[in-house]
Amino acid sequence: MGTWDIGPFDNDTAADFGGDLDEAALEERQAMIRSALKRAADPADFLDTSDGERAVAAVALVVAQHPGGEQACSNYGPSESLPESPADLRTLAVDALDQVVSERSELAELWDDAANGSKWRHDITRLRDVLDPPVPPQEDALFDI
Repeated sequence: MGTWDIGPFDNDTAADFGGDLDEAALEERQAMIRSALKRAADPADFLDTSDGERAVAAVALVVAQHPGGEQACSNYGPSESLPESPADLRTLAVDALDQVVSERSELAELWDDAANGSKWRHDITRLRDVLDPPVPPQEDALFDI
């Protein structure tokens, strides 16, 4: 794994994806992000490491445009602007992350064997929660008997 840290762009594959986005025409960038997410979200196949890494990077870019999301700060992410993400990309991003951390993901398998694996999973959960926040229990519902 050509990885130097746990961030979405802190590996060779994601850094290359960021560079590819910068080199693409503005109108092609959204399709590239969508393609990376679709490839990972497909539950039919085993998800290889490079597809998982591209998906995490693409999710970070979607999260950066979401209210409550933070910028994908990295020297290795795209430096050129991206078009606004349509709402359906959020759902696709959640589906992709669910596959990235599943049993059929080579990336999750590698991180589970790494020293920082739990921190990586925490960061993935944090990204997912921005896009699909967990519903907090309602206190009133606890007392409605």
